[in-house]
Amino acid sequence: MARFRLADTPFDTASLRADLLDARVGGYASFEGWVRNDNEGRAVDGLRYEAYAALAQAEGEAILAEALAKFDILDAHCVHRVGDLAIGELAVWVGVSAAHRDAAFAACRYIIDEVKSRVPIWKHERYADGDAGWLHPPGDGNPPAG
Repeated sequence: MARFRLADTPFDTASLRADLLDARVGGYASFEGWVRNDNEGRAVDGLRYEAYAALAQAEGEAILAEALAKFDILDAHCVHRVGDLAIGELAVWVGVSAAHRDAAFAACRYIIDEVKSRVPIWKHERYADGDAGWLHPPGDGNPPAG
């Protein structure tokens, strides 16, 4: 089973968590990122995530493999939504299981930070004033306009 995946529909975190648990687990940490209604003082109506799917999958898997090698954890998974999302929808989930909590917390933080930094997923926000825009500066690998 892939440890990293993109999802174009909502997903159930309880089943994802259950996949990480076994008798060796003494600690579990997770991160959930939701679509909020404000960004830097601007009212947000919703957003769209776009990804270079093949590269996103490969880079996401590499990040999870790094976490497994770097931290004393038993398993880790990450799911990131793509497509149109409304305010309050779950956009990204990371779950980590370990024998001890410190490793689970550290690996969880590492995974979400690396996913946000390295995986080719772009966010296009729609604002209440009718404007819309990519949240990354031009020339950073954003999908082409059009």
